[in-house]
Amino acid sequence: MKKSSFLKHYSSSLILLAAIAIGCVLGLIFKEKAVIFKPFGDIFLNLLFTIVVPLVFFSISSAIASMENIQRLGKIILWMMVVFTTTGIIASVLMLIAVKIYPPAQGINITLPSDAHMEQLKVSDQIVKAFTVSDFADLFSKKNMLALIIFASLIGLSACTLGEKAKAFTAFLVSGSNVMMKAISYIMIYAPVGLGAYFAYLIGVFGPQLLGTYARAMTIYYPVAAFYFVAGFSFYVFLAAGQKGLRVFWPNITPAALTALATCSSMATIPVNLEAAERVGVPRDIREMVIPIGSTIHMDGSCLSAVLKTAVLFGLFHMNFSSPWAMVTAVGVALLSGTVMSGIPAGGFLGELMIVTLYGFPIIAMPIISMIGTLVDPPATMVNAIGDNVSSMLVARILGGKNWMSHQTCHSRAFEEAPKGKRESITKLISI
Repeated sequence: MKKSSFLKHYSSSLILLAAIAIGCVLGLIFKEKAVIFKPFGDIFLNLLFTIVVPLVFFSISSAIASMENIQRLGKIILWMMVVFTTTGIIASVLMLIAVKIYPPAQGINITLPSDAHMEQLKVSDQIVKAFTVSDFADLFSKKNMLALIIFASLIGLSACTLGEKAKAFTAFLVSGSNVMMKAISYIMIYAPVGLGAYFAYLIGVFGPQLLGTYARAMTIYYPVAAFYFVAGFSFYVFLAAGQKGLRVFWPNITPAALTALATCSSMATIPVNLEAAERVGVPRDIREMVIPIGSTIHMDGSCLSAVLKTAVLFGLFHMNFSSPWAMVTAVGVALLSGTVMSGIPAGGFLGELMIVTLYGFPIIAMPIISMIGTLVDPPATMVNAIGDNVSSMLVARILGGKNWMSHQTCHSRAFEEAPKGKRESITKLISI
């Protein structure tokens, strides 16, 4: 029974790990020729990107439309932002400590380009484009994810406030969300092939770059990101649900973590992340709000990299990074890069631009930190994506009390499958 239960719960994760191990071996064998495996990985990535737009719309709008209490929506949003900000600051401070102990610019020899140009971007225009689009059809692009989230929230809120008048429409939204989740389960059947192929491509083509260029900076980022991922997230999960949370979280998070690591896309990880949060027991209204929104504006991995980029530039240009002003502003810039800027189109570029202009670095600093961003992208994305899942657990703990997980685990399935009119008695058991 124990062996059967183990295989039932962990078979999908074991299959994914085996496929990725095979992919890594193929990458080492084929080296640069491993690019032939990339199309198989692209198929998986394209499937996820195709479904992410309708998934985000239906999950957010149905979660809001189905709410019995609008005040709970406000509490979810409030505490979500508090958690996002707090974890971002913690990640930034952790990297700040690491770069003080082991300065990243020592030993780095970079030929600075003599001619580098930057496109002049108006931040105000970028913010407008981030929150809104000029045409309804533009909402169906993953490039306008924040605008889609706002639109879905508006639709869900409208349906919720109309109550019985929008009963049929709310049922449509809930049904659409269920259909999207079912479609994800079919896509994930192909996940071992897709992820295995992507890892073969990454190891074969980019492996030498990861071991060579910017080696010292990578020597800092990869261990710190791994420490934050394991120790930091374990601490957050323990705060959210104690030992039981740790036992449930880590086995269920593996597919999402591997998807983020291979695809370097938080958005592509949304479907798998939602599945993992459901298995952990995060209430539907919380997980379907926090995870899609977090994929756009919550980036702990980007906070880590922003501090590293700043420290590298300070070292290369022989500036003092020990002053309180430099360290405090580094944390502030990292927080903005990992929250506000990440939701804006070209947000990564704007975050790097902010680092360069705030401290008065020359224009040639841009390609330097852009390369760092490229090299740290895989682990940064994994931290970004799984951080959203962890944040959903923390929000559930704040709103649901110490025993939120046991209550939700017992009743979430019944709550989600019950008609809206019959949810009141279940809600009393699982909500505040």
